[in-house]
Amino acid sequence: MKAKRPSLKDIASELKVSVTTVSFVLNGKGKEKGISDAVSAKILKYVEQINYKPNQLARSLRTGKSRVIVFMVEDISNSFFARIARLIEDIAYDKGYRILFCSSENDDRKSMELIDLFIERQVDGFIIIPSPGIQDTIEKLQNENIPAVLFDRYFPDLPSNYVIINNEDSSYTATQHLIGNGFRKIAFITIDSEQTQMRDRLNGYSKAIQREGLKENILVVPFKDSSLKKKQEILKDFFKREQEFDAIFFATNYLTETGLFVIRENFPEMKDKWGIVTFDDTSFFRIYSPAITAIAQPLEEIAQELMEILLDQIKNSGTKKSKLIQKVLKTEIRIRESSSSRG
Repeated sequence: MKAKRPSLKDIASELKVSVTTVSFVLNGKGKEKGISDAVSAKILKYVEQINYKPNQLARSLRTGKSRVIVFMVEDISNSFFARIARLIEDIAYDKGYRILFCSSENDDRKSMELIDLFIERQVDGFIIIPSPGIQDTIEKLQNENIPAVLFDRYFPDLPSNYVIINNEDSSYTATQHLIGNGFRKIAFITIDSEQTQMRDRLNGYSKAIQREGLKENILVVPFKDSSLKKKQEILKDFFKREQEFDAIFFATNYLTETGLFVIRENFPEMKDKWGIVTFDDTSFFRIYSPAITAIAQPLEEIAQELMEILLDQIKNSGTKKSKLIQKVLKTEIRIRESSSSRG
């Protein structure tokens, strides 16, 4: 038979103190409540001896805090999101929180179902990479004073807490880098999305091209209902028109990976001729030959900002102390062989 979990009442009875005293000590409020160091030490030593583990469900019902945060991304298998998730997990753990990870696949229905599920589970807050049609759901979280921070993209018509990067400026800089190295027919490959991060990346490319009086060459790849094989076929057909461009700017890391595969399999003679730049640096781009020039997002800074904003929201939930915080962070372009002048 499984041994019964000791309760606060059991501990209090054994040590001849009150349940309240035990609770204060275990919650780090011994000194604040005037409990002597000797009593606190006795309680802490005893709970260590019996390997006491608090009942988290009971605690959350009592305090209204679960010490659990949800991090909802588009695709947790994407290397960029996975690295951010790992950093956030470390910060959360140091602050006494645990993280639940989930993928929305950028699908509105799945996003709303997941958010409703975790609200029922009484999580303390959300970090959300929102799918395009859940503005009303995010507004509902705000109206119900449920802490939430958006990441990577946001809704222009909804005042909300968010952490993003300067997508337009980053894209403009990367395009200007290619132009400065002598490329004049620069193709931009993006996905079919009107979300802010993709729209701003396209705007940055267009602004740089128009400033130099060059011709835009944009390929929009379907996001939904498009298998990997279908995406490869779309890119293959585009690359066949090789006379139309001398450089390629990929708007996402997964488009770049797909594109590099297609080039290797079908156009190997062009991989050293086309200039290439990508959004979101990964270790793969560093070791690929030629190494790929990439726009790198400040991962550690992003994770820190997200957690600081969310923890402030949690701390001040239900009060008027929390302020709307909107952070726009700078990126770094890491220049490598793929965008060097072909002279």
